[in-house]
Amino acid sequence: MVKLIHTLADHDDDVNCCAFSSSLLATCSLDKTVRLYSLSDFSELPHSPLTFHTYTVHCCCFSTSGHILASCSTDGTTVLWDTQNGQTLAVLEQPSGSPVRVCRFSPDSTCLVSGAADGTVVLWNAQSYKLYRCASVKDGSLVACAFSPNGNFFVTGSSCGDLTVWDDKMRCLHSEKAHDLGITCCDFSSQPVSGGEQGLQFFRLASCGQDCQIKIWVISFTHTLGFELKYKSILSGHCAPVLTCAFSHDGQMLVSGSVDKSVIVYDTNTEDILHTLTQHTRYVTTCAFAPNILLLATGSMDKTVNIWQFDLETPCQARIAEDQPKQFTEDWSEDDVSNWLCAQGLKDLVGIFKMNNIDGRELLNLTKESLADDLKIESLGLRSKVLRKIEELRTKMKTLSSEIPDEFICPITRELMKDPVIASDGYSYEKEAMENWISKKKRTSPMTNLVLPSVVLIPNRTLKMAIDRWLETHQK
Repeated sequence: MVKLIHTLADHDDDVNCCAFSSSLLATCSLDKTVRLYSLSDFSELPHSPLTFHTYTVHCCCFSTSGHILASCSTDGTTVLWDTQNGQTLAVLEQPSGSPVRVCRFSPDSTCLVSGAADGTVVLWNAQSYKLYRCASVKDGSLVACAFSPNGNFFVTGSSCGDLTVWDDKMRCLHSEKAHDLGITCCDFSSQPVSGGEQGLQFFRLASCGQDCQIKIWVISFTHTLGFELKYKSILSGHCAPVLTCAFSHDGQMLVSGSVDKSVIVYDTNTEDILHTLTQHTRYVTTCAFAPNILLLATGSMDKTVNIWQFDLETPCQARIAEDQPKQFTEDWSEDDVSNWLCAQGLKDLVGIFKMNNIDGRELLNLTKESLADDLKIESLGLRSKVLRKIEELRTKMKTLSSEIPDEFICPITRELMKDPVIASDGYSYEKEAMENWISKKKRTSPMTNLVLPSVVLIPNRTLKMAIDRWLETHQK
């Protein structure tokens, strides 16, 4: 279900962090460099490596658009880079000058948090590059940080084991001991947990630490009702300290890496272990899922970054697929039409429709004339009932089409995507439409008009699953 498709071995020392945008992979290392790779073929970009830091680079992260990359270092700085040309946009100096261990953009990329070895945490305006607020934790170094999906608060983790929750004004909402021997990483699932009393949204948080455990928490926060952090469960798959954890973009999987040199992928719904990956030869220090495609990157003290691809459905995706109805009526097979007729109390017409090979597209094109002349349905009442039911399908189709989220619509066809793929420009398209675009010798991006670095199209399984879920909700 998951296979190793590429290994990057360009760093000269330990790999400390890796991060994805929709089209790029960034890695940083003890060798003081940051490297950028294209997801189309995993080739290193011409302006990579990025060199500015004078000591170890601990962490890197992309803005939501992927146009800006932040990296932080023992040299006490957080640097913002233009990913398109590798130029330095800003150098943010930690006020205390302490080594910066972690940095994170807010979901809307208007803010950036940097956490340092002396416990200071700084909230920067990521547009003006000015310091907005500064605070500190009581004990230990700040080594982990994650924003809630709605951006209303963020969590930091310290080497002393404390989880601290801050609101967007840098006010401390809560702090508690989470891991006795120190926290190493934390991450929010982008998908809210349903549950809500009074319409509250609950968010799932994972934290890991030197105690060899991954802990799952559920957090809720509103300005009117306050904050609540609840411990939910422990995942104990590793036999040594867990150094990194990350949720997949759809929230269905959680990955972790450990001093035991293994990578474990969990199903977040059942908390079962889906995969255990053991290709790294030293501690696994970092892991990250790509935002739009089912790719996983893992980095290690063995100086390599492994790229993994999930070729088949995960169990959670398979469960969704089993229950998923056909997308649109026009996609129905002849058997789907037969099932629909039975559901409408028109079972006696199944044989006639099958004999005339009526599928979904043909069904929508039926008229009172074709029902009488072609299908030879003599009963006027029966013909009228069929036409009423078909008109209901057409109305439902129109309503559904008007509510489709923009991100589900192919930029080329302007229709709902059925088989989305991601191109080397970072945008998603309907597979057939993009293949036709490329076959007509258009090597430029339909969105940017720039030359495509590659014509490789990668299945966007995460987007496909999101579309299927939306359809399941709206077709009830």
